[in-house]
Amino acid sequence: MLGRIAHPSIRICTQSPTWRRKCTISRSGSIAGVRHHSRTATDRLKDAPKLSDFIRGSQSVDIKDEELVPNQVPYLDWDPTAGKGRSVFVETYGCQMNVSDTEIVYSIMNQVGYTRAKDPDQADIIFLNTCAVRDHAEHKIWTRLGDLRGKKKASKSGPVVGVLGCMAERLKEKLLEEEKIVDIVAGPDSYRDLPRLLSRVTSQNEKAMNVMLSADETYADISPVREDENGVSAYVSIMRGCNNMCTYCIVPFTRGRERSRPAKSIEAEVRDLSARGYKEIVLLGQNVNSYNDLSEVEDIKSLPDAPIAPGFSTVYKRPKAGVTFTQLVDRISQVDPEMRIRFTSPHPKDFPVELLELIRDRPNVCKQLHMPAQSGSTSVLERMRRGYTREAYLELIDRTRQILPNAAISSDFISGFCGETDAEHRDTVTLMERVGFDQAFMFAYSMREKTPAHRKFQDDVPEPVKKERLQEVINTFNSMVKKRNQAEIGQLHLALVEGESRRSDTDLLGRSDSNKKVVFSNRAIPKLAQYIANPSEAHGESSLTQPKPGDYVVVKVTNTTGVTLQGTPIAISSLQEFEKLKSKVQNL
Repeated sequence: MLGRIAHPSIRICTQSPTWRRKCTISRSGSIAGVRHHSRTATDRLKDAPKLSDFIRGSQSVDIKDEELVPNQVPYLDWDPTAGKGRSVFVETYGCQMNVSDTEIVYSIMNQVGYTRAKDPDQADIIFLNTCAVRDHAEHKIWTRLGDLRGKKKASKSGPVVGVLGCMAERLKEKLLEEEKIVDIVAGPDSYRDLPRLLSRVTSQNEKAMNVMLSADETYADISPVREDENGVSAYVSIMRGCNNMCTYCIVPFTRGRERSRPAKSIEAEVRDLSARGYKEIVLLGQNVNSYNDLSEVEDIKSLPDAPIAPGFSTVYKRPKAGVTFTQLVDRISQVDPEMRIRFTSPHPKDFPVELLELIRDRPNVCKQLHMPAQSGSTSVLERMRRGYTREAYLELIDRTRQILPNAAISSDFISGFCGETDAEHRDTVTLMERVGFDQAFMFAYSMREKTPAHRKFQDDVPEPVKKERLQEVINTFNSMVKKRNQAEIGQLHLALVEGESRRSDTDLLGRSDSNKKVVFSNRAIPKLAQYIANPSEAHGESSLTQPKPGDYVVVKVTNTTGVTLQGTPIAISSLQEFEKLKSKVQNL
């Protein structure tokens, strides 16, 4: 209890005899042991009560600082045999970040003895790593949960079912308490806690949940178990969360605020992937190019603000610039000049000129940029709280084309956002025609609960109108990309071989620097130097090499089908060799 004394701004603890002895009232009305405000704050704190002084009946005990031990976090002390003899299977829905998170989950489960099941029918534990960005994704997951519930009812020894990721955080109560479909609910920042949650389910027959968002969790110390061990391409997560607060987006509420992995840990992971023979890495983050690592900085106040593209703004105060995304890409591009670097998903505001120039100057940084516009209408962009106008976005595109004339640019578009008029929709169509995107992800708007749009706006565009507008957006993209791909005929691309084509084992599938699929004949070809030295004799059988996954193959485009290029394989090359000799090859 706190008792008030003569001076109204001072209180003493009347329950603690220790504190009562320290702060007693003198006959003059002053308080012994408490000096006047002329003392410094440090001096006054010396006479402040300790924790024990506020505990009923406590004795005055001096506790030394070195005796104070932080609480032990239970799930950091893993039992390496907890999952012995049991298997786990993770079904992944949604974006590349979820694929990366699945790799982290497998790594954590492996460390406590769980093995990876080949398919869900053989698994003791089934995790659904979920997406909550669009309504369609959630419907798929609800359908799958219904299937699993039926299997559990049919078999008393059915698998433990857990929902992970964004949908887990958004619908935690409904999943665990109302629908009673699942045993475990774990948000994107609580995967380290999965072994403890599982132990509660299996040993105590309880439901378990942890959806706490973290201000610093990046899983930087977890070595992922790669979903695809083909040795060609790997995801590298560099940051988590988002600060942009676009009104339509649920991500800040399911993934939390932005936090960046230490640059040194990212470099170490890239070096490891290079040593294992990977030829491409994809840097991942909800807002990947806002990466900003301050872990190596001592005096943050002296730093300049983080860079931003001209004409763009944010709803939050710009942070101080630590290791920026440009600097990170600069570092890791030098780890292995033969390893391609891509990144997704970025925000247009975080494409400063320095980043565009770095991409231009580094052959192994792909000239394929994702610049999500979402809409071509300034008024819709304002309602979306995107931080830019139509004009600012087009200026960014022009600036990019000037620095990177051959860059492939992709985008996202939402049709039928709250209040969208026919004129605003038309602005989107004309923007697409003006830019000519090489790839686009197009969706009809679906309102998500807890978003600012859910609180502020009405989802007032009828579904038939949304579908009609979306179809026009899709048709516009298809028309423009067909023209762009027709212009590729006769051009050379360096394709990174991923494997056999799905449609024919006589063809190989590769991916160009511009992130376009390239299909070409699966046959032996010469090395690039041989081909340049003597093109007419370079295809002699004794000098030919069969391309394999992970090889770079020079391909001449002969045809296009949709967004896929078809071509003739010319020669096997290295990335740096092609950069030096591509003009000679084109002339041949």
